[in-house]
Amino acid sequence: MQQDTFISHLVELRERLVRAVSAVLVLFAVFAFAWPGAGVIYDFLAAPLMHALPDGAKMIATGVITPFMVPMKVSALVAFMVALPYVLYQAWAFVAPGLYEHEKKLAAPLIVASTVLFLAGVAFCYYFVFGQVFKFIHGFAPKSITPAPDIEAYFSFVITMFIAFGVTFEIPIVVLILVRAGVVSVEKLRDVRPYVIVGAFVVAAVVTPPDVLSQFMLAVPMCLLYEAGLILARFVGVRPKREDRVESRPSPTESTGKSP
Repeated sequence: MQQDTFISHLVELRERLVRAVSAVLVLFAVFAFAWPGAGVIYDFLAAPLMHALPDGAKMIATGVITPFMVPMKVSALVAFMVALPYVLYQAWAFVAPGLYEHEKKLAAPLIVASTVLFLAGVAFCYYFVFGQVFKFIHGFAPKSITPAPDIEAYFSFVITMFIAFGVTFEIPIVVLILVRAGVVSVEKLRDVRPYVIVGAFVVAAVVTPPDVLSQFMLAVPMCLLYEAGLILARFVGVRPKREDRVESRPSPTESTGKSP
C-alpha cells in the first residue's frame, strides 16, 4: 500500500513537471519564433545599456553562434518569467493535499506575493538600476575608448542582477515565514537589525559590479524590505503547535455541557 502511494506521488509529480515545462516551452516558441521575436526581445533587454553608450556604439558577438544563442536564451528567460505563476501553481497543487486547511489558506497568498515581489524586483532592476549604473560606469570611460560590450557577457550580467534583485524582494516573505513558523520572534529580528544592515552591504558588494552606486542601490532596498517584513510580521501570529491545537479542541462533555 505504501509503495503504491509512493508511486502515485511520483506519477503526479511527473505530470506536474510536464505541465510546467510544457508551459515554458510553448511560451518560448511563441516569443522566440512568432511574436515579438528573439531579436526584438534582446534589443529590449539591451536598451538600458545602449542608451548609456555613446552615439554609434554597438554591442559585439565574439562567438560563431553567439548571435543566435544569446537571443534564444533571453527568450527562454522571458518565457520562464511569464510562466512563473503557473509553475508555482503546479508546485502548490502537488503539495496542497498534504497541508492543513489553515496552511492551504496561507500558502496561496504566499505564492502570489512571492511571484509579484520577484517580478517587481526584476522590474526595479531593469527600469531604474540599469540606467543609473550604466551611466555611472560609462561616465568614467576615457574619451579615447569606444565601448563595445559583448552580448554574452551582458546576458550573464543581466541574469545575475535579475536574480539578485528578484531574491532581494522576497525578504518580507522570508521574514513572515520565519515568524509564522516560530523560528524567530519579531523582537529578535529587531535586535539583529545592525547585523542585517552590514550583511546587506556585504551581499551587495559580492553580487553587484564593483561600483558604489549599484551596491548602494541593492543594499538599501534590502534594508527597507527587511523593515517592511518586520512591520507585516507583527500582524502574523506564531502558528500553534500540534499539541496546542489538540488541547484547544473542546472535549465532547465540554461541547455538550453534560457530565459523564
